[in-house]
This record gives sequence, structure tokens and C-alpha cells, in this order.
Amino acid sequence: MNFRFPSTFLAACLAASVCYAENFDVIIRHGRVVDGTGNPAYFADVGIKDGRVTAIGQIAGAANAEIDATGLIVAPGFIDVHTHADEVAEQPRAENFLRMGVTTLVVGNCGGSALDVGKFFREVASNGISPNVITLIGHNTVREKAMGGSFDRPPTPDELEKMKSLVDQAMRDGAAGLSTGLIYLPGVFSKTDEIVELAKVISPYDGIYASHMRHEDSEIYAALDEVFRVAREAKVRAEVSHIKLSGEKAWGKADDVLAYIEKARAGGLDITHDQYAYTASSTTMRQLIPDDAFDGGKDKFRKLMADPEQKAKLAARMKEKIRARGREDYAYAVIASYKHDKSLNGLNIVEAAKKVRGSDSLDDQIETILELEQNGSASGVFHGINETDLQKFMQHPNTMIACDSGLREFGKDVPHPRGYGNNARVLGRYVRELKTLRLEDAVRKMTSLPANTFRLKDRGLIKEGFWADIAVFDPEKVTDPAAYNDPHHYATGIPFVLVNGVSVIRNNEHTGAKPGRGLKR
Repeated sequence: MNFRFPSTFLAACLAASVCYAENFDVIIRHGRVVDGTGNPAYFADVGIKDGRVTAIGQIAGAANAEIDATGLIVAPGFIDVHTHADEVAEQPRAENFLRMGVTTLVVGNCGGSALDVGKFFREVASNGISPNVITLIGHNTVREKAMGGSFDRPPTPDELEKMKSLVDQAMRDGAAGLSTGLIYLPGVFSKTDEIVELAKVISPYDGIYASHMRHEDSEIYAALDEVFRVAREAKVRAEVSHIKLSGEKAWGKADDVLAYIEKARAGGLDITHDQYAYTASSTTMRQLIPDDAFDGGKDKFRKLMADPEQKAKLAARMKEKIRARGREDYAYAVIASYKHDKSLNGLNIVEAAKKVRGSDSLDDQIETILELEQNGSASGVFHGINETDLQKFMQHPNTMIACDSGLREFGKDVPHPRGYGNNARVLGRYVRELKTLRLEDAVRKMTSLPANTFRLKDRGLIKEGFWADIAVFDPEKVTDPAAYNDPHHYATGIPFVLVNGVSVIRNNEHTGAKPGRGLKR
């Protein structure tokens, strides 16, 4: 039997190194492919069928849908290894992530996660979600379950066995590894021996240990030593979460910190790190208060606040702590979300003290911080990172791009802008404007590097046979309009995003599709 092809197809095939004449679900045409390897970009069409990339080259076949990517970059969908989007089953659109090109979320970071990982994945499958999701099991979560409300002590042998059992069950249910948040309750009271024992549980599963370390300031070396010890004794890979040098006294040491990590790698440890592209962090205002005020939970804190002598001692310690950091006030700390009085959202602590107490003295600032906690706590944005250090960490080949954000409700509160703009900011500010990174290197940090680090099979590359998680963006227009004082703006310049071959962002709008999957280890 003879087949006859149109003359235009024959001419195209003769001119192309690779030619395809089949039917596809989607064809992305005329784009410049940055495939995630770090290799130079090239022009090609990309054909997608049954959720996977099945052709790359000059495609003469037909498709149910086509995307004209003329002038645009076609890249693997971005994989964010450090998010707090743990409620994705309840908020499945995840639009703030998808609109900046993120197609896979890693949740369960900083020691907090779903306790029942199997249930988490079942809910994801039942409800349907727009992005893919993978989870870690959180140390704080299992410690609280095993130890109740008494935390400022080592676990008993029975409690440790309970924690190990919970971690093992999570790994069998598909968790990618163990996370710690060692500035948060109750993990702040844990000792390294305890973490090593839990990390040993994930080792047979090839799990990763991801740590929000105890220190990200001038004491960072001691914190890194703890990460290295866990990795060495438990024989696991380790991830330093949101690497940074916080506070003026620590600035200018990025080269030294990276050399310290490289020495550990040369000694046989597998250490990587992730980073957001902003000079401010975000966490709870509770972190401004000494940890021991919370051992025993909210009741102990209320009793402490009701005791004038104990409260005065606590305030004096807070005053010593901030001055030890080289600061005279809390102007660097901005209230992001305070349910008790939303009028304070967007004000720094100095401004908030002036508003609620009529004075912005340091004593009144401390009183304001304690009042925030007494009234249900608040989240905050903390300015304290050096731009030069940030860029040096970003340029290191083992640094991944991760926003450290949760799901955003558009227009609610005054959250850190990183939840809307992180990946776009890297592509716009640090690639196009400052040329801190090559485009191909930036894409690698968002795609194949996190896929390899978190063992995501057939993802992170534009490659035949790989899942069609794809971000299509304009390298000349991609930007992050979200600002600290006006954060609720989606990233721009990323008009098309596909998850498992299905368009979730089309012409800059969410399609409502929920093709995402729970990616078990």
C-alpha cells in the first residue's frame, strides 16, 4: 500500500532534522525551547498526546488545539520545592502559583504537614487540583502528635518510637521525605539526636531531609553543621530551605557560606538549597518572642502575660535580643495578616504601636508584639536580607527557585509578594534586567534541578516521553507587579501553562481545569 503526503509536508520534512506527521492533542508551534537541561535554547514545535510530550521538532501533523508561541519561550513547568500550599485539595485552583508558571508544588515544609499522608493524597485525587503536588512529612506535626503539649524536653523512648512509626507510615503512603522547622514549636525544643533518628527512617525510602534551620544569621554555620550531621549519620540527602543571611551582622558572608556547604559536599554529602528572590522573609510575629514563653501552649503564655514580673522579664529579653542584632526598633517587621484588627495589616511594628498605643517607643513596640500574640497572633514580612548575598546564593548551581508561600486569596490581607511573583521576578529582574543568571540556567533551577532532587520521574524537562508540564512565557515581558505594599497582582508575561498536557492557563486566564496529580514518592 502506498501513502501520499502533500507536497508541502514533503518539503518540510526534507528541510527538518526531525519531522512528525501524526495527530496530537496539542501542538505548541514556533516557540524557542529552553528544555530545562541548561543547554542553549533552540527553535522547535512541541507535540503532546495523552498528557506527555511525544514530538519535538518540525511538526506537520494536526492537533485538537494549537498554541502559537512565536516570540515566546517554551519551558518545562516550574517545580516549587518549598511551598506552604498544604490546603491545595480545598483550594484546588492554586492560581497564584500557576500564573507564575509553577506546575508542581512541594508541600509539608518547615516541619508542618498533613499527619495522614495517605488521606492527603486521597483528598487530592477525590477533589481534583490544577497543579501537581508532592508532600513531605513534618517533624513538628509528628512531634506534637506524639508528645502532646509538653515540648521542652527530649521525647521518651515510647514517644520517639511513636514518632518514627508516624514517619514510616507517611513514607509508605508516598511522602518524599522529612522536613523540620527548627525555629517553630515544638521542633525548636528538639535535639539533633532526635532528628537523626527520624531521618534514619526515611533513608531506606531514598527520602530527602529538608530543613528550615535553627539559624539563618551569623550563627548559620552551627545550623549547617546540624544539617550535615543529620545527612551523614542518617545517610540521606539534605535540602537547606530558603537559604539566606538574615540581619545586618550576617551580611556579606554568602561566599563563605557556600564554600562551607561545598566542603561538606566534597566530603561526600549530597546537599542542595532553595531560595526566594526577595530581600524580605515572612513568618509569624511569634518569632519575635522567646520560644520558652510557649512551652506548654497558649495557656502558659496567657499566665505569663498575666504576671507583671514575668512579663517584664520577657520584655527585657526581647529588648536585649533586638539590640544584639544591631537594631534599635522593629521597623523591619511588617504586619501581613492580623485577624483581630485588619487595620494594622501593612503597618510595621513601629507604625502599629503608634496607632494602637499612641507611642512608638521600644517598650510600646514590644507591648504591641505581645498584644498581637495574645489576640491570636499575626503573620509578618521581615526586611533583613542583603541583595548582593541574595544574588550570590542565586548564582550557585545547586540553588533552586522556591517561593516559600502558601495559596493566596486574591485581595486578602497584605502578604509577602513572593506568592504571586517569585518565578516571574527571577526571569524578569535577575535574568532580563540584571543578567545575574542566563535564561537557560534560571529555567534549570526551576525544573530539572528540583525534579532530580526530589526524584520526580519523567518531569522537569521538555523531552519526548516526559509529562507535558509546560510554561510558555515572553522573556521580554515576564514580570512581577506584586509589591510589598500592594501584593495582589498576578505575574504577567506567562500566557500559557499546561499540566499533564492540559491547559490550566490560556491567554492569561485560568481555565478551571484540574488535571493535577498527587505525586507519591
